[in-house]
Amino acid sequence: MLNTLAINCGSYSLRASLFLADGQRINFFYRQPLNQTHDNHHAKLFECLLDDLAVALADYASSTEKHTLLIGHRFVHSGDIAETARLIDADERMRLESITHLAPFHIPSNLLGVDICTKTFAHLFKLVQVACFDTAFHHTLSELAYRLPIPKALDYRRYGFHGLNYANITRQLPQHLGKTANGRIVIAHLGSSASLCLIKNLHAIDTSMSYSPASGIPMGTRSGDIDPGVMLELTKHYDYHALSALVYQKMGLLALSNGESSDMATLIASNSDHAKFAIAFFTRQVRATIGAYAAKVGGLDAIVFTGGIGENSALVRTMICEHLEFMGFKLDSDKNEQHATLLNSTDSKPILMIPADEEAEIARLTHSFGH
Repeated sequence: MLNTLAINCGSYSLRASLFLADGQRINFFYRQPLNQTHDNHHAKLFECLLDDLAVALADYASSTEKHTLLIGHRFVHSGDIAETARLIDADERMRLESITHLAPFHIPSNLLGVDICTKTFAHLFKLVQVACFDTAFHHTLSELAYRLPIPKALDYRRYGFHGLNYANITRQLPQHLGKTANGRIVIAHLGSSASLCLIKNLHAIDTSMSYSPASGIPMGTRSGDIDPGVMLELTKHYDYHALSALVYQKMGLLALSNGESSDMATLIASNSDHAKFAIAFFTRQVRATIGAYAAKVGGLDAIVFTGGIGENSALVRTMICEHLEFMGFKLDSDKNEQHATLLNSTDSKPILMIPADEEAEIARLTHSFGH
């Protein structure tokens, strides 16, 4: 096995996992402090990662033999490419830079990670860098799911995101659900960035995020779906860059709580009416999406919670599921409080909690480029 580094750079955080040739896995996590913004905050997060990696990789870097280091980077967007992963050579890097407009608050930091790793490791290792794409999982969507109700010549479509985590969870479903894994299942990836995906026969058939990662259900600081008329009115008051900052950084839970917080744990700990409203709004929208998916495929066979909120908030799971009993879903309150894998009562369809592990999926995809 080759040393493989999986890098998952988010909007405000940096996760990484180092999978060493001896079978060890070392996890790293760095986050920009809430309510603090810096133009170069991703660079600072990468500095922290490199300091820790210098220790973890010291024996390999100092060896007289030049070892291979595989580095897989999560890229939020692949454009129209259906491949799950691609080798990052000069041409691919140029292509990725050309689609920055599709995810302007994500791709620049993804590319920054590639450049920093090249500068840091190219002289120490035989370096192989791979782009792993969040959008690829959703290329199984039918035209009914990906087509937008706008003139086709405009060439905008639903892409879908969080695909690396959806792929990783889908891979695990047969061991948890047996034959039911091939049924109609909603996976709810709930975190500061949040979406839902409807799968059938272990393939995506619909997803809540559309053309951009700001769409779908409301998130920590992103609006989710919003009336196009509101957006048209906002263009009278904001230029493109100011409106982009508003949509990606000042809406969602932050706006719904009247500026109290974008962090669900903070809102849950608060006793303010604004915080309670934001939580109620968020869970109502998640329930509505689950109900819409059930209507599209004639019912659901299981629900899976994942992501920081989906994994850690018993309250959010309760508020989502308490109105889904008519569909056959009922939580076991004790299991829910314990954050068990199987959360449902004995008289319910399966409700699962599976932790997100995008790094494992990145490493799996990247490792195939090392042969």
